[in-house]
Formats: sequence, structure tokens, C-alpha cells
Amino acid sequence: MKLFRPFKNLTKFEIILWLCSSGTIIIAFLAGSQRDALTITASLIGVTALIFVAKGEVLGQILTILFSFFYAVISFQFKYYGEMITYLGMTAPIALLSIISWLKHPYGNGCREVKAARLTKKQCFILCIFTLIVTFIFYFILKHFNNANLFMSTVSIATSFSASALMMLRSPIYAIAYACNDVVLIILWVMASSENAAFIPMIICFSVFFINDMYGFFNWQRMIKRQNQ
Repeated sequence: MKLFRPFKNLTKFEIILWLCSSGTIIIAFLAGSQRDALTITASLIGVTALIFVAKGEVLGQILTILFSFFYAVISFQFKYYGEMITYLGMTAPIALLSIISWLKHPYGNGCREVKAARLTKKQCFILCIFTLIVTFIFYFILKHFNNANLFMSTVSIATSFSASALMMLRSPIYAIAYACNDVVLIILWVMASSENAAFIPMIICFSVFFINDMYGFFNWQRMIKRQNQ
């Protein structure tokens, strides 16, 4: 798979979506009274990652790992330990496994696009069981560390884990799970911004992520239909 010249393979719509998403994040950053360089850096990396994940390209997973480290630091600053642990201990490692999985399943030799797959009933059952177990364990871990907004943080773990796992399994449904996670994170950062206005760009960030994830679901549906023809 070719990882270089990344923007060459994007459609005009995808380039416009990326530019609009990045522009919205930059405007929100510049308009804020408190400008945090870490926040805008993470947001721009994240929205770029989503475009390439939506294309089914491995570069999206590489950028997801990078985003995870930046986002973990931001989460730590507001005592969202659940988010920090989730992205460092779960999202980043699963993204690494996804890189391996995607490289092993390209859509044709030398193709940048991953081969999409539909979940089996067995995979759905195992995923549900593991999601419940992970969420249950993390609830008590977060409670021990007095995590801010415990309930929503626990929900975020469930949606984030299922989304990451679905992405590793190359399922189009990953995008729906991530869209649900975006909604949860918007709520979390609205709560955080009520105490510190510096986190308002994170609300804009995950609102933009939601739009990109919905496009990802739409594009993966097209991918799987085209690949199966």
C-alpha cells in the first residue's frame, strides 16, 4: 500500500470536507479567548485521520495513534482520566492492530484501500460481551480515580471500545459507533467548558468529527458494495 502523496487519492468532495472541517476548527480556535495550541493540534490531526479512515486507508490509523497521545494529554488536564486511559490504553493499541489488519487485507494488490468486511453473528456476540466486560471494569477504575463526570465517561468507554474494535474488524458500522462516541464526547466537553472556556474548541472538534464519521459510514457502504460486485 502506498502511504505517500496522501491527498492525491481524495475526491473533490473529500478535499472540501477536510478543508471545511479544518477551517471550522481553526476559526473556533482563533475566536476563543483562551487559545490552547495542544487542543487545535489534536483537533486538526483527528479530523485529518477521519478523512483517511473514511477512505479505508492505513494512514488514517497512523494519524489516529498520533491523535490519541495528544488527546490523552488534554483529557489529563481536566481530570478526564477515563478518556486518557481509553485513548492511551485502548484506542491507540487497537489502531496499531488495525494497521496490521488493514495491511493484511488490501482491496487488491498494491491498493491503498482496505477490503471492507461484514460482521458475522459470532463476531457481534463476542464484541458485545467484551464491550460489557471492558465497560464494567473501567467503571470501577474511573470511580477509584474520582473521574470527572463518571457516568458519561463510562458511556464513552463503551462507545469508544466498540468503535475501535469494529474498525479493526474492517466493518462499516465502526463509523456509527464513533458517531455515538462523538455525541458523548460533545456532552463531556460541554461540561468541561462550563468550568474552563479553553475547552470550547473541543466541542467544535467533536461536532466536526461527528459529520466526518457519518460520511465515513456512507463511504464505507459504497466501498463494500463496490468491492463485492
